Amino acid sequence: MKLNLDLSDFRYSHAEVDLLSKLDQFKGAWTAFGNLAPERLIHLQKVATIESIGSSTRIEGNSLSNAEIKELLGNIGKQSFASRDEQEVAGYANTLSLIYSSWEDMPLSENLIKQLHASLLRLSDKDVRHMGSYKTVENSVAAMKDGKVVGVVFKTATPFETPFLMQQLVVWYNEETERRVYHPLLLISVFITAFLAIHPFQDGNGRLSRVLTTLLLLRSGFAYVPYSSIESVIEKSKAAYYLNLRQSQMTMEEDHPNWRPFFDYFLSCLQIQMKVLESKVSQEHLLAGVPELSLSILKLLENGAPVGIAELEKALKVPRSTIRFHLKRLLEDERIVSFGKASAVKYQIKKTSDFNFE
Repeated sequence: MKLNLDLSDFRYSHAEVDLLSKLDQFKGAWTAFGNLAPERLIHLQKVATIESIGSSTRIEGNSLSNAEIKELLGNIGKQSFASRDEQEVAGYANTLSLIYSSWEDMPLSENLIKQLHASLLRLSDKDVRHMGSYKTVENSVAAMKDGKVVGVVFKTATPFETPFLMQQLVVWYNEETERRVYHPLLLISVFITAFLAIHPFQDGNGRLSRVLTTLLLLRSGFAYVPYSSIESVIEKSKAAYYLNLRQSQMTMEEDHPNWRPFFDYFLSCLQIQMKVLESKVSQEHLLAGVPELSLSILKLLENGAPVGIAELEKALKVPRSTIRFHLKRLLEDERIVSFGKASAVKYQIKKTSDFNFE
């Protein structure tokens, strides 16, 4: 495999410049957006982390739901896990935690990439043999039908080529980052495109690519990344993810690689991630100063299902008259909506905005 990482012919489109500007502005304004109480930021991060773990592992075939992952993470300290799915989730959780706590001390290197791979697979019994080591047999991306290989979708680097290509890729990324000629988001996009084309490890390349994306975003100043899951955006647009990735990868050996398909897809994911976080933070600010019982009511309504007064009374164990008082205030503040009449009235939380994840 030949790896042409030349960007000299790349020219940003007007749409790309506009979106890059918006993302940079949000990055710079995060200190203002993120001035929530520490406990609220911790809550946002916990929710986003569960979403990231669930989405990234499900993209690769894991079957655990976010609710199951939340329960599993409550027992993360246990030494064994019942299934491979649980092992993958626990490994991803530990690796994300490591990155969130230590990203400032993690300059990109081949050794770091191998360490993160070992961290991801450390709890997977099946992967102990090859964790943290480059592949020794070919692992081209195959098309499957009824559990059987029916063709090759993309031919990855051979085991012989892999060490040289990984060295080339890491050196290129660090040198280009130091030069500051190209926007860091373009460099991250190209890095991930090439990394997945090389497919340096026997297994875990997809999960590792998303872990590395998080790390490189944090090291590029996007400090808000832990509070909104980009993996969940990718999961909701998985077909577009693979399509745009392949379109860019198929040109990597040409004189003028076309990085734009995956770069534009990557930017669109970052835009959605940004909008979701804006919405969540706006909602958090709206809740500032809300009485504790009102917050409890809002929490019971947060899954979007309509709830009646009897259900609220049973869950909160406070007098119905007190609940009615708080519901009245929440209705006046337009935090919730009601429908129905008399004893049949039900309440729902008011959505701040909706986003298209397609």
